[in-house]
Amino acid sequence: MLLALKSTGWNNYSIFLRDDGLLIGYFETASLAAAQAGMAATEVNARWQAEMGDFFVALDGAPDTGFLQLTEIFNLEDQLDALAAASAAPTERSTT
Repeated sequence: MLLALKSTGWNNYSIFLRDDGLLIGYFETASLAAAQAGMAATEVNARWQAEMGDFFVALDGAPDTGFLQLTEIFNLEDQLDALAAASAAPTERSTT
């Protein structure tokens, strides 16, 4: 499963569990549709779906299709890159 996830574009994948049972998964991919299609074509995913489906009772559809997608509004690395680029850019000076 691990190798199938990686080879189909699931990157930086983490799962977090809160004490009250809230489970959150996070991953990055260039294309969610391609990553899902790639996994759907694997035999290991079919086994996982069969084993894990009962744990995802509130979803419409298979466990790996019921994602809630969030919009990223802040990324520290992007902000640091922008700050560095702004600091390195020459500034225009006005002389009169």
